[in-house]
Amino acid sequence: MKNMKNILITSAGKRVVLVEIFRKTLKDLRLSARVYTTDMRPDLAPACIKSDGSFKVPRCDSEGYVGRLLEICREFEVGILIPTIDPELMPLSTNRRRFEELGVSLVLPDADFVRICRDKRLTMSFFEKKGIIVPYPIDKHHPSFPLFVKPYDKSRSVDAQVIWSEDELSKKLLDDPKMLFMEYVGNDYKEFTVDMYFGRDGQVKGIVPRERMEVRAGEINKGITRKNYIVDFIKDRMGYLEGVRGCICVQLFYREADHDVKGIEINPRFGGGFPLSYYARANFAEYIVREYLMGEKIAYSEDWLDNTLMLRYDDEVIVYDAKA
Repeated sequence: MKNMKNILITSAGKRVVLVEIFRKTLKDLRLSARVYTTDMRPDLAPACIKSDGSFKVPRCDSEGYVGRLLEICREFEVGILIPTIDPELMPLSTNRRRFEELGVSLVLPDADFVRICRDKRLTMSFFEKKGIIVPYPIDKHHPSFPLFVKPYDKSRSVDAQVIWSEDELSKKLLDDPKMLFMEYVGNDYKEFTVDMYFGRDGQVKGIVPRERMEVRAGEINKGITRKNYIVDFIKDRMGYLEGVRGCICVQLFYREADHDVKGIEINPRFGGGFPLSYYARANFAEYIVREYLMGEKIAYSEDWLDNTLMLRYDDEVIVYDAKA
């Protein structure tokens, strides 16, 4: 078998910072490995242009997607595959054995956990089993306002909205079988995303709560790390998760006055706001490289910086004489 040492970040799109984090991590650890990327249009994906090499792939829900990734991994000595979008998680996790037979480590949870995360109804049940309360459901035929609606199978806040009065509760919403109707969590709560890293042993190695001060298109635009009650709360309830490995992000609401926590959803992948945790010195990319390429064991650590503020802005990648 070849020396499978390189990293492949799939559906890379705009994730330039994630690519740069892994490249810097490899350099700091003095490893002669490359960070490759894939996308449907790598010529139009900034992260692909910034990576060490990129490859065109079909849609992640197409029949040939997994096969194409296996070809890339085999030819370019990929040892670690990092997925970044929700729709590819199930196709990849259900084909884990095919990658492992090639010597490729998929850094994502097993299919059973991915399935829980992809269906918000199952996510709510998971939280409750772990002793984490969730927003209470509302009977859509006898509603109280305000309330919150969202589909159980979408991400990035797609179609999620607050309904303030009966006038806004359309027939389309009421007839949509995928819509969940639930309590609207008030302004006395703050919204958090908690970045968590799980080792190959299913034990959590890092927990970083990020307060979502401003969100754009479902992704954090302004945020700050908070080393608060949430750390121990989550560790006590989710310190070990069978079949979970790599980075996941847990979304929740937190009321500081009485330490009330309400679980919302889980994304079993790197979150779009992970760069904030990285700049606060929680380098989960280094954890991955040390575990999967260097064969090291990772210990739990809270050695990251509290009150690290991230303010995002738009930037550009310029390509001269482009063939797009």
